[in-house]
Amino acid sequence: MAETAVSRGETAGADVCVIGAGVSGLTAIKALAEAGVAVEGVERGSDIGGMWRYENDSGTSSAYRSLHIDSSRQSLAWPDFPLAESLPDYPSHGQMLAHFERYADRFALRDRIRFGTTVVAVTPAGEGFDVTTEPTAGGPRTTTHYRTVIVANGHLSDPRMPDFPGTFDGTVTHSHHYRTAGPYAGKRVLVVGIGNSAVDIAVDVAKSAEATLLSTRRSAWIMPKYVGGIPTDRVLGALIRRFRLPVPVARSVFARLARLTYGRQERFGVPLPEHPVWREHATLSQDLLPYLGHGWIRMKPNVSRLEGGEIAFVDGTREKVDAIVYATGYRTTFPFLDHAVFAVGEGVPPALYRRIVSTSHPNLMFAGLLQPIGPTIPLVEVQARWMAALLSGRLSLPAPAEMTAEVERHRQSVAKSYLNAARYTLEVDAREYAGALNADLARVASAQPAGAASRPAAQPIEKTAT
Repeated sequence: MAETAVSRGETAGADVCVIGAGVSGLTAIKALAEAGVAVEGVERGSDIGGMWRYENDSGTSSAYRSLHIDSSRQSLAWPDFPLAESLPDYPSHGQMLAHFERYADRFALRDRIRFGTTVVAVTPAGEGFDVTTEPTAGGPRTTTHYRTVIVANGHLSDPRMPDFPGTFDGTVTHSHHYRTAGPYAGKRVLVVGIGNSAVDIAVDVAKSAEATLLSTRRSAWIMPKYVGGIPTDRVLGALIRRFRLPVPVARSVFARLARLTYGRQERFGVPLPEHPVWREHATLSQDLLPYLGHGWIRMKPNVSRLEGGEIAFVDGTREKVDAIVYATGYRTTFPFLDHAVFAVGEGVPPALYRRIVSTSHPNLMFAGLLQPIGPTIPLVEVQARWMAALLSGRLSLPAPAEMTAEVERHRQSVAKSYLNAARYTLEVDAREYAGALNADLARVASAQPAGAASRPAAQPIEKTAT
């Protein structure tokens, strides 16, 4: 394909390229622009929203029609742009998208984004990176040089499929492609997985399917969305603040409170996990246990083999099945980055200082490449302010050895705190993580003389120890 190029070593009107215009990308663009950093966004789709835009023409959205957020409205919003009080506790994907659109309009973010543009390659070049793009609809490629690239295109769009032995004669899909229950009406459906998406889809399908089965390998802790009429995350947050409990202790206490809502989950056929509740992401559902209690959903153990029109399970049972929905998570991949530049291994947290800066390429950063227990937006917001401080020259990176040591401490903490599973590769403790970033920003603020001007954004990032 023909290619044109901006002169190497120069930028085309922007110093920083942000890849993706979902929540993370929008937040980063806003913070950088407010800090005086010359920034532009590149988005594959025709509008903002990322995964929250139902049927996004970028092909990256995993939203299904019945999707609602799992964190309550009160804990989710940007600090300077709260969700309307008129919205329900758990807004739908459509209501969230409308909020994101208002955010983009309020801060004129669309003007800083090139839509309909696919990133083909991000390649180290001199002090920064060459970013090669092409129109999503087809056309000549263009290569532009930027001092810094921020990757913010999400990590929930490359489905991870299980590798069960045998063959299956029915229809197979991944939850990434699931939209409505319509295609499953009157069928016998197996949903594999027990995370939030798996449970949501099983409940959705059960309303019109002939039979709905939910298969799990090691089960999960099932938590209601409300306790005493109050959203779960608000109850948990109150426990932590009022009694100053460590998060693992608070989650264990909350699990006991949650049992008062429905009782023991084993009674409904959901095996009690062998691991404590604080070592995993609990599955939030107000519906699963009642649906099991009514017989609309039946629990099954892990699949042992696919046998044409039947599924064999590890307990020796077999079931006739017409369709399988695999809600088995996602691989974290970046097709525009060579693996030698950056890659995320299965079960190993990536080498990112403060979960943001590549230790081998400090001008390569990531926004939202994390998985907290609780809402992501507050963490993305503090990440954006941290990057803005760094790229405007108010914050400096420590020496490479110190960044590597920080990454290793984080990896050890994840290994100690969470299950050894791919699902926890990007895990962070939200309170500790936000505290670390805010502490960095507080040190910058205290060291900044009153009225002092920031260093121009075009200056190289410092790599000396703080």
